[in-house]
Amino acid sequence: MVTTGADRHRKSSVGKVLRIIPGRTPNDDKVVVEGLNIRHKHVRPNQQQQQGGVIEKEMPIHISNVMPVVDGKPTRVRFENRDDGSKLRVAVVGGTQLGQEIRKARS
Repeated sequence: MVTTGADRHRKSSVGKVLRIIPGRTPNDDKVVVEGLNIRHKHVRPNQQQQQGGVIEKEMPIHISNVMPVVDGKPTRVRFENRDDGSKLRVAVVGGTQLGQEIRKARS
């Protein structure tokens, strides 16, 4: 869910993360969200696009401006360290696990 910016008040401000774009530092990471932050791009005719014209393209959003959604509600994320050394992302609302383990236990 988009929390800030032009798309935050849209009814469908919830979308699937298509890709993550790592920056030079962790503070520069961006994400591309399906159906949000759409911009119009004027393209010239070329081999791939014979017609040319105006296309709609999803542009990156800074990672701090999006939140994961659990059961239809946005939630913050906290990290838990387990006894075996693994690290998990956990939703603050409800306590469900988000994604896979970040760091595996050492053998």
